[in-house]
Amino acid sequence: MNAELRAELRARFGKLVTFDVPLARFTTFRIGGPAAALLDPQRPEDVAAALCMCEDLGLPWLALGLGSNLLAPDEGFHGLVIRLGKGVGATKRAGPEGTLWTVGAGLPTPLLARRSAVAGVGGVNRLVGVPGTVGGGVFMNAGAHGQEFRDVVRWVDLVAPTGVLSRVDASNIDWQYRSSGLEGIVVAVQLQLEPEDPASLQAALRRHLKRRKAGTPFDRPCCGSVFRNPDAGTVPERAAQFAEPLTAGKLIDAAGLKGFRVGGAEVSTMHGNYIVNTRGASASDVLAVIEAVREQVLERFGVTLRLEVKLIGPGDAKGFYG
Repeated sequence: MNAELRAELRARFGKLVTFDVPLARFTTFRIGGPAAALLDPQRPEDVAAALCMCEDLGLPWLALGLGSNLLAPDEGFHGLVIRLGKGVGATKRAGPEGTLWTVGAGLPTPLLARRSAVAGVGGVNRLVGVPGTVGGGVFMNAGAHGQEFRDVVRWVDLVAPTGVLSRVDASNIDWQYRSSGLEGIVVAVQLQLEPEDPASLQAALRRHLKRRKAGTPFDRPCCGSVFRNPDAGTVPERAAQFAEPLTAGKLIDAAGLKGFRVGGAEVSTMHGNYIVNTRGASASDVLAVIEAVREQVLERFGVTLRLEVKLIGPGDAKGFYG
């Protein structure tokens, strides 16, 4: 990024923007080279102004929450990273029995799960183990243990790539498995939750969190699930040996790939659909592991694993990734 662009960003956003910031500090993989510029917006209008500026200048941008569900490049990101955090993470309750929750995109999903359970409203408490923000969760329709964001979203406040801020009704969103079809940056959402017994909700939350911790490398640098689970209708006969549901983790485990490593990147010995950064892994290490896993699973079982993790290029990414 040249000095003129830096000066324009500094003039518009002041101390909210910093330069040459390592992305490894802001991703759950702890991988990624420097972002040319990083913005810490304090309100939705900051996000709108940033995207309008990027549109005018032809500057690549990337929206980031807690940095899960993505692999940042070793060479860094050559544009503007918009990191949504506390500045756009406020929560407001309204409606009968406090069941309408308006939530800022920067609020961590586990925190939403805990707060809603304590308040005695259900619908998102099972998402306590989802390692991302609410905005990223809605953008990718994150889910866990039978709950997905599309089940509770009423509307989304979205900043389009052109910088225009608008409200999108949930009925106009193209919800799919781990996708919303939205383009731009989610800055706020309204959720319709349901009254339930707080003690029961909190007990269920603890059970799901315990299960998550016991079955995944919860406390190690990783991105979450690397591959999507195969669609039932696309599974070839030689993979029919597995008990339903067929998951990417089962296939990787059956291929004997747990513990497979390239450099500092390793297929988790706890869960086959997680790649962990054991120490000092690079993005190229992770990509090599991904390629080897896909090749082995395809050769053994005839299943082509599709990525759930988003692979970010140095200057070609536009989206909100967790």
